[in-house]
Amino acid sequence: MSSLTLQSKLKLTSGTAIPRIGFGAYLANEEAVYNALNAGYRMIDTAEFYRNEVECGSALARWLSETGSNREDVFYVTKLWNSDHGYKATAEAIDESLRRANLDYIDLYLIHSPLSSRKLRLETWKAMQDAVKAGKINQSAYLIMVEVHPWLPRKDIVSFCHEHDIVVEAYSPLTRGKRFKEPVIQELCEKYGHKSPAQILIRWSLQQGLVPIPKSNNPERIKANLDVFGFSISDEDMAKLDMKSYAPVTWDPTTSDL
Repeated sequence: MSSLTLQSKLKLTSGTAIPRIGFGAYLANEEAVYNALNAGYRMIDTAEFYRNEVECGSALARWLSETGSNREDVFYVTKLWNSDHGYKATAEAIDESLRRANLDYIDLYLIHSPLSSRKLRLETWKAMQDAVKAGKINQSAYLIMVEVHPWLPRKDIVSFCHEHDIVVEAYSPLTRGKRFKEPVIQELCEKYGHKSPAQILIRWSLQQGLVPIPKSNNPERIKANLDVFGFSISDEDMAKLDMKSYAPVTWDPTTSDL
């Protein structure tokens, strides 16, 4: 794991390569997304539901123009909201996401949640596959993004995905800050050279083979959250972070009605 770098990527089943860490754009403004790109993030994770696809697209266009970089250098992810399930609605939503972000294509398009019906979900999947064929999106996926952190390791899902070469994106990898003061986190922060709790949790995600999606609007934290490639957590300390618990900090899909 010590060989991981900011340039490290994982291959999706389509052959597309996804960065090992992404910037979570939930509640992010244009400046935050721009700062993230300047800091070195090469994946932007937004969604129709976040209502900031325009801002994400503007930040990307600004950064590309100022740096002379290529569109292919940034992995852009967005998601379909529940109310747009169904073939026609999904096809229109994809076009709207492209229009709002002023992009020719989306790198990865996700179904945000399965909260509709089997019929609509199947229609949605068909529309996404047709969009792939049309070149509007490079890769579509059903659910590869789940809340994962030491207090919600989801070993069942993660193990299944790894066995089947499915990449797992971890949202809320920082537990929304709710676990930062846990004694074990504080201990490891001190041990590994005064790292922040966020850096310890992000490094844990990377060593679990996940793609963490931390978020922040604070420029310094945005930079600090990328400073996780110069150290590795020992096996002994990774074991200390094996909490054997089930404690979501966001919605719990196991208690939601489908």
